[in-house]
Amino acid sequence: MTNILYKKGLALEFMEFRQNIAKIRKEKKISQQKLADDLHLSRATISNFERGKSVDIGLKKVLQIVDYLGLEITLKEKSPFPVFEELLDG
Repeated sequence: MTNILYKKGLALEFMEFRQNIAKIRKEKKISQQKLADDLHLSRATISNFERGKSVDIGLKKVLQIVDYLGLEITLKEKSPFPVFEELLDG
């Protein structure tokens, strides 16, 4: 399974996460309609999620999409050291 939450050791922003979902779906040649039909969601829900237009999709639906694409989400303890973005924010 592919872990899509971490890239080069940095946590992905949720928008990048959504974009990665769309990219992987396209690489696997799965249409939004097929994904929606198989998961009993609307195509608009999938489209809005991938484009960042839906803020209320819910974790359960996100996990269904991740699982359908053969991916997993891995949780790990937060590092005590700041990431680059935190250093920039001051």
